[in-house]
Amino acid sequence: MSKKRKPVKKGKANALADAAELLTERAPNEAAAAPATKMSNKTYLKELEKLEAELVYLQEWVIKKGLKVIIVFEGRDGAGKGGTIKAITGRVSPRVFRVVALPAPTDREKTQMYYQRYLPHFPGAGEVVIFDRSWYNRAGVERVMGFATSEQVEAFLRMTPLVERTMVEGNDIILLKYWLEVDMDEQTRRMKGRINDPRKRWKLSPMDLKSYSRWYDYSRARDAMFEATDSEWAPWFAARSNDKKRVRLNIIRHILKSIPYEMPKPEKVSLPSRQSAGKYQESNHPVKYIPEVF
Repeated sequence: MSKKRKPVKKGKANALADAAELLTERAPNEAAAAPATKMSNKTYLKELEKLEAELVYLQEWVIKKGLKVIIVFEGRDGAGKGGTIKAITGRVSPRVFRVVALPAPTDREKTQMYYQRYLPHFPGAGEVVIFDRSWYNRAGVERVMGFATSEQVEAFLRMTPLVERTMVEGNDIILLKYWLEVDMDEQTRRMKGRINDPRKRWKLSPMDLKSYSRWYDYSRARDAMFEATDSEWAPWFAARSNDKKRVRLNIIRHILKSIPYEMPKPEKVSLPSRQSAGKYQESNHPVKYIPEVF
């Protein structure tokens, strides 16, 4: 990756629209077959390390320029959203890169304007907010599972491009929307893993099991969502996620290419000398150390 990113002069909407070719290269109805060769963990970690450094440069640029960034992740259960988000945030500050994963709405929130509960989490200057599922719940799980009426869904699909245009053009928010596409067999493998692995069992909810059986209902909902909300100013980007390692690297690289930034000139830093012990003496209080099993 180059060491310098010059900000592009064209508007954010046009820059994002250029990248939207991802959706026209191939219809996202099914994920492509996995590459013949599996990426080794050594290769993955080597590439991830380089991208992590670039994310830190991006973070410093976001702070310096006061940028406001929202990254939305959507996809079927088991598509790899959580792991991708962890890969993005592993080496950056949680005060700059904030992850928002809202629970089911409360009774009070159900009576509010639909977008209202998301607005308090929007970024201020110098922040990147990552939504692990977002207002697009209405176009996906709420539609498929019957939590929203047809009228509510249609109103959402009609209004969302206008709301997002206000976000992007009226409030200078950089909005990136990613849909992670996993195929049937890989989703089944991952869902079985949640059942059998105690480390992953917390990821499996009764709603996940109900959603699993509604594959084509979700496909129809996804297609309608793309058609209504894939706009010039806030395009959807599809990412094939059968291979977790590759999708994480590809999405991080796409984020870095979608937000023009420059690598800041590093300041020269040296550690100061430590103070002398003076009259300090070690305490006689017995410290309880944990057992050193490893």
